[in-house]
Amino acid sequence: MRRALRSILERRDTGRERTMEQTRADAWTLMTEYTASESLRRHMMAVEAAMRAYARQFDEDEECWGIVGLLHDFDYEQHPNPEAKSDPAEHPLYGSAVLREKGYPEDVIYAIQTHADYLGLPRESQMDKTLFAVDELTGLITAAALVRPDRSLENLEAKSVRKKMKDKGFARGVNRDDVINGAQDLGVDLDQHITFVIQAMRGIAPELGLAGSVTEVAS
Repeated sequence: MRRALRSILERRDTGRERTMEQTRADAWTLMTEYTASESLRRHMMAVEAAMRAYARQFDEDEECWGIVGLLHDFDYEQHPNPEAKSDPAEHPLYGSAVLREKGYPEDVIYAIQTHADYLGLPRESQMDKTLFAVDELTGLITAAALVRPDRSLENLEAKSVRKKMKDKGFARGVNRDDVINGAQDLGVDLDQHITFVIQAMRGIAPELGLAGSVTEVAS
């Protein structure tokens, strides 16, 4: 049964409260409508898992934070913004317009916009900072797990991820500075941050294709 999301969000500028009616199912439908790539879908699911875990850690709205993670790149496949500039026809501003049209709260839209460093928007809320902190890191963790013999998150440790970070030829698409700066802005130790996100991703490892041989044997 679809669970309605009723997240009461306080606007930073006025302090007024608004109700978010969209559900996780709504977000999933939107994400899959725009995204065919399995790897990109899995990336957004990984970010969702990390956002949910940090929401619980910070005693924030888990459903709202999860939806931010699930939708943060939903427009990327069709509007990839190859020049990484502020363009309303490209990611994430194109997606922001879609979300606004569908009635998503400005807090959610703003958080998604702030993960794109090239927009130059300040990350003000804990939600903004957390999204930026986990985005690139989930990609690095995924890459580190996939080169392990078992292709699994099960025994992956922070020290292994840190070692891979030092190899500039590994997962070249991952911005190391974003990983480091994201943890700093969030106010968490990098090793603890990596461990926390690994644990969050383990909770949905089969969906991420990172359960390794256990999944393969079961199938």
